[in-house]
Amino acid sequence: MFDEKDVVLEARHVTRKFPAPGGRTLTACRDVNLKLYKGKTLGLVGESGCGKSTFMRFLVSLDIPTEGEIFFHGKDITRLKGEELRQNHQYIQMVFQDPSASFNPKMKIRDIICEPLMNFKRIQASEKEETACRLLEMVDLPGDFADRYPHNMSGGQRQRVAIARAIALEPEIIVMDEATCALDVSVQKTIIELVVGLQKKKGISIGFIAHDLGLIQSFAHQIAVMYLGTIVEVLPGEEISSKAMHPYTQALLGAVFDLNMDFSKKIESIKSEAPSPLDMPPGCPFQDRCGHCMEICRKTLPALRDMGEGHQVACHLYDEK
Repeated sequence: MFDEKDVVLEARHVTRKFPAPGGRTLTACRDVNLKLYKGKTLGLVGESGCGKSTFMRFLVSLDIPTEGEIFFHGKDITRLKGEELRQNHQYIQMVFQDPSASFNPKMKIRDIICEPLMNFKRIQASEKEETACRLLEMVDLPGDFADRYPHNMSGGQRQRVAIARAIALEPEIIVMDEATCALDVSVQKTIIELVVGLQKKKGISIGFIAHDLGLIQSFAHQIAVMYLGTIVEVLPGEEISSKAMHPYTQALLGAVFDLNMDFSKKIESIKSEAPSPLDMPPGCPFQDRCGHCMEICRKTLPALRDMGEGHQVACHLYDEK
């Protein structure tokens, strides 16, 4: 399903540490290794505060890792500076969780959508009207919305505008930071259908951050599960319900509400709270919430082990005997 020649972007041993009061260190991401493939969606899931957004910000150069490298077509983008960095922004775009916060409220939709094109001199000022209408129609909005302001639109319409702006430069990668979590369920569905349609049409690679495993498994080609900044499992999206192995992934699946679920079974929640990233325990980060915790789990951090067919898991339950 995943061909190595189709790798567009690869993160290798990415770690991000932040200094904290008292001489302590907050580790937001720890030794993350992930790949994005051409025309495929990588879903990054986990509880709030696990480091998902921190990692994805590296891809669009909004932050740089403390350690590790991120290669885009063989070039380490964490080392880009100046004009070379600015030019690279054309190829990797982002759709934020709250489009209102990423728009200038005094700009019309026409100017918001065409701003990236004007910045890179892709179009002339005289072409803005035609270009804005074309991009709006690509995200299923009427062309005359170009004359509106963001506050004159609904949340779903604003998110469509954000997507239109992201695809304006025809990037190879789009990062979506929980881009549907603030929308109604019915609107979420139409936005996901829109994104999937654009991906098929343009061959875009997508990195989609979510805490809703039920949503992400419906369209992601590959899913990476993150816990306290550590990737604990990576597997094909369509197989997560049947082949998830890590206790944390299984716990997330057990907490998913679905109209077609077996209502005779109780929806399980994960007991207790995750430890603070300021006080990371040695060994497996999930140890204090795991019903399968062993002595080795408290001492040694499990490495991602290849289980075959694009499936990796970091858990001592599956250590080779």
